[in-house]
Amino acid sequence: MSNGFTLAFLALLGAGTLLRLWLAARQIRHVRAHRDRVPEAFADRIDLADHQRAADYTLARTRLGRWELLYDALLLLGWTLGGGLNLLDAAWRDLHWGPVATGTGVLLSAFLLMALLDLPFSLYATFGIEQRFGFNRTRPATFAGDLLKQMLLTLALGGPLIALVLWLMQVTGRYWWLWVWGVWTGFSLLMMWAYPAFIAPLFNRFTPLEDAGLRERIERLLARCGFTSRGIFVMDGSRRSGHGNAYFTGLGRNKRIVFFDTLLDSLEPDQIEAVLAHELGHFKRHHIRKRLITTALLSLVALAVLGWLIRNPAFFQGLGVAHPSNHMGLLLFLLLAPVAGVFLQPLASFVSRRHEFEADEFAARQTDARHLIEALVRLYRENASSLTPDPLYSAFHDSHPPAPVRVGHLHRLLQAGGT
Repeated sequence: MSNGFTLAFLALLGAGTLLRLWLAARQIRHVRAHRDRVPEAFADRIDLADHQRAADYTLARTRLGRWELLYDALLLLGWTLGGGLNLLDAAWRDLHWGPVATGTGVLLSAFLLMALLDLPFSLYATFGIEQRFGFNRTRPATFAGDLLKQMLLTLALGGPLIALVLWLMQVTGRYWWLWVWGVWTGFSLLMMWAYPAFIAPLFNRFTPLEDAGLRERIERLLARCGFTSRGIFVMDGSRRSGHGNAYFTGLGRNKRIVFFDTLLDSLEPDQIEAVLAHELGHFKRHHIRKRLITTALLSLVALAVLGWLIRNPAFFQGLGVAHPSNHMGLLLFLLLAPVAGVFLQPLASFVSRRHEFEADEFAARQTDARHLIEALVRLYRENASSLTPDPLYSAFHDSHPPAPVRVGHLHRLLQAGGT
């Protein structure tokens, strides 16, 4: 039975899908139009062949993204108005397990089925596009093992969390969402603390940095920045991909600095130090804390909205659910939140890019900005990152500034005496 919720859902899904398809078309036209010429700022550092490879890689990923976007929209319609959620819910109801156990089964099985339905695109991205451009190093057995581990983690961690949330929704009354928000926030913080020591090692091997000279250089940088961690580790990223990266992870005293082995193979020591200084800039400018607070506040608002929606039978009826329940309300909300979130993405991207500029400014004060420029250019080349994204597409999607903008900003810092 259609109602206002049906119309709002279809309008948001249609508008968001068309908007992203239009942006993807702009990206394809823009990258293709600039494929045959290296931007002037990079002409002395990146060969035309490397630039064209990056353009072709970007085009391949964007085209796949368009098909995936359409596929996901059709799946969402099938799950909701097409009756998919109803069928799944009915199958679990037939077991007569009670509301919490039934709801946990519905949500877990829905998540696992959705992951399996997305599998064709993941397979093609890994063994098609990444393989064609020389990045894939994942063996089929590794891919299958990762998938199995992810599913087991979903069951082991998601099962108890879902059961607790559904129980709280059942017993804590009208303002259940405040209790659930507290549990979700605590769980998120716990996962941030536990991830480096207990979860990440299930997928990758982490070994202490052995290069004594580089380790000493990094330790001096950490001391200057007032950053303490549980160690400097090298991750075997080359086991799955040729892409390079560096990051720090964890919470409180359980923080770790992690370098991909592919990054260490690509950069010189002074460039590695500059990249790490950028990552430490996020820490010193409190970006992690700000994102945690923002996420907590947004989740509180979202749960309050769900608290209102779940009391409205029209919400369920308008989205194809015959039997209103706490677990179906929660599942519907999780499916629909990204549909509305599309229109907040430009704001999130803007804030993220601003943080990247701030981290670059911090790195330019702690190291030589020229080294960060050299590192970024080398990483753009090695990772086949497009130097000529469509400005509007980039503003909407990209968490990092486009290459010419970011490098230009660093050059301005150099001219202003930023090192």
